[in-house]
Amino acid sequence: MVAIGQNKAAEEFLILDDRSREELASGKYRDQRRGSFGPAVPRPDGGGSASRPARPRPRTKWTPPPTRKSWTASQERLALLYNEQGLRPAEIAGKLGVSERLVVQMILAAKNRGRA
Repeated sequence: MVAIGQNKAAEEFLILDDRSREELASGKYRDQRRGSFGPAVPRPDGGGSASRPARPRPRTKWTPPPTRKSWTASQERLALLYNEQGLRPAEIAGKLGVSERLVVQMILAAKNRGRA
């Protein structure tokens, strides 16, 4: 007897005789999933595995990229003044000539630093 397959519920067995030996050799019972995952299949020319072995990458600790403000200090001061006067970010953006998103970033950055 030889085990030729396995699923979640049970294994599949086959009596090993000449006919089943030929079927095994012809690839009738090969693993259908082998193309998408699992160990690499050796090449027919005997040259090792079908794919190049992956080089190990050095493990480094992830650090966030350095932050760079895309606005000037005077733009930030004006945005904070306008914000204190009750203007909305869209209105401040129109006055400063920048995007609304940038105005929100300026205000939040200042608040996180404790300036506002």
